[in-house]
Amino acid sequence: MRDTGHIVDPTGGANQIRVRDYNERLVLSLVRRHTRLPKSEIAKRSGLSAQTISIIMRSLEDNGLLLRGEPQRGKVGQPSIPLSLNPDGVQSIGLKIGRRSADLILVDFLGVTRESVHIKYQYPNPNTIVNFADSEIRKFLKSMNADQINRVVGVGISIPYQLWRWAGTVGVDQKDMDDWRSIDIAKVLEAKTGLPCLIQNDGTSACLAEQVYGLGPKYSDFIYFFIGTFIGGGIVLNHSVFVGRTGNAGAMGPIPIIDENGQAKPLLNYASIQSLEKMLIEDGQDPDYLYLHPDDWSGIGPILQEWINNTSKKLALAVASACSILDFEVAIIEGIFPPIIKDQIVKCTQREIEKLDLRGIEKPQIHQGKVGKDARVLGAASLPLLNRYLIDHSVLFKETT
Repeated sequence: MRDTGHIVDPTGGANQIRVRDYNERLVLSLVRRHTRLPKSEIAKRSGLSAQTISIIMRSLEDNGLLLRGEPQRGKVGQPSIPLSLNPDGVQSIGLKIGRRSADLILVDFLGVTRESVHIKYQYPNPNTIVNFADSEIRKFLKSMNADQINRVVGVGISIPYQLWRWAGTVGVDQKDMDDWRSIDIAKVLEAKTGLPCLIQNDGTSACLAEQVYGLGPKYSDFIYFFIGTFIGGGIVLNHSVFVGRTGNAGAMGPIPIIDENGQAKPLLNYASIQSLEKMLIEDGQDPDYLYLHPDDWSGIGPILQEWINNTSKKLALAVASACSILDFEVAIIEGIFPPIIKDQIVKCTQREIEKLDLRGIEKPQIHQGKVGKDARVLGAASLPLLNRYLIDHSVLFKETT
């Protein structure tokens, strides 16, 4: 695992030829963050000389990574020509391994999905997932020409931390999950596809997607919650995803919450789709309804509002606890529920925050995630892009299987 330490918004570069790769990453990072920038603005923001910028931008254009826009004429001087990332300049593949399903996507340089495939299963079996990913990746590549194939930068893998530990909660025997202890799925998939493979915790991946493609550019620091079968998330500091000593910072699920009986229980016991499934079973309902109707949970009835209220109350406590340690400006909530449910959870959490004694800390804003329920797989797809072309994110690739 490489440790890049404390990363801040990219500022400053060097004119030496030996650091040209860094300067190219700096230019691409600035253009990505601001969508489009003219050469003069890039020079101003980077601190690089106009001559150096001209050389770099000519190289990036020749390599198909940047596109020139229409000249913008001002009152005086030469017209300004904005440059933007070329969507076709790079493509990347993302694999999300979940406890009930897997997703594989192909995205362009802007993070727009070009291809996507989804499979469901009773539990995640390594061989099933490797065969699925290998087969579908080959289909992706078969539809491309030689130049397009050369522009596929790699595969990013999003996977729950220590997946083998969740046999009981997934509802299978431990022996069915033990293979995850020994398999290096990134190495296996890399050998099969011939593409570089990078791996990251699924909550961190979702947070990364929000940082890159969602609300990230607006806030330098935030805490992020992703409610899936369980709950995960991430932490962003100084515009960079912070993964911590073991790569598991922002796990969220283990945060202790005091229940009505004064007992400390982990947040995942409340703020998770698994807890909603349990409530539905106790109410005599089929929990598969959640997956058969992913965009409309209106048929669940009063039990849904009870879960929303309980989840929001516990989320508010978790947010307050996190903000007492790190002075987060914003807490972002995302999950695999319909948009209307996300809206209700966010509004309810805002109300619950108001009820807490927040003396000593600043009340954070509570916002909905912008990326949506596909954040984990989109974050996975962004891993190779960030690793190869950009510098403004602290992305540590840690083995999590």
